[in-house]
Amino acid sequence: MSNMDINQVLAQMRIMGDQARSTAIRTEAPATDFSALLRDSIDKVNDTQQQANKLAEAFETGQTDASLAEVMISLQKASVSFQAMVQVRNKLVEAYKDVMNMPI
Repeated sequence: MSNMDINQVLAQMRIMGDQARSTAIRTEAPATDFSALLRDSIDKVNDTQQQANKLAEAFETGQTDASLAEVMISLQKASVSFQAMVQVRNKLVEAYKDVMNMPI
């Protein structure tokens, strides 16, 4: 390899290194508030449950054209989302207990 080829390779390596460093800086995750994220998740589960209950009530009184299958699916979605939220809560409580039991 000639001296010129080596200089070109070194220049390309420097450019790639600079690009890698600038990409690493840009890929930092935006700061998110955990409590806001948790609150939003709980609100979504609550909304799902309220919508399912309204649909079920409307079906029972004959105020909607929704089929029984649609009502049952919405109730199951609400149930699954609530169960998932309970499992997340259980994991958070377990993690909190683990952190509290750590020796200082």
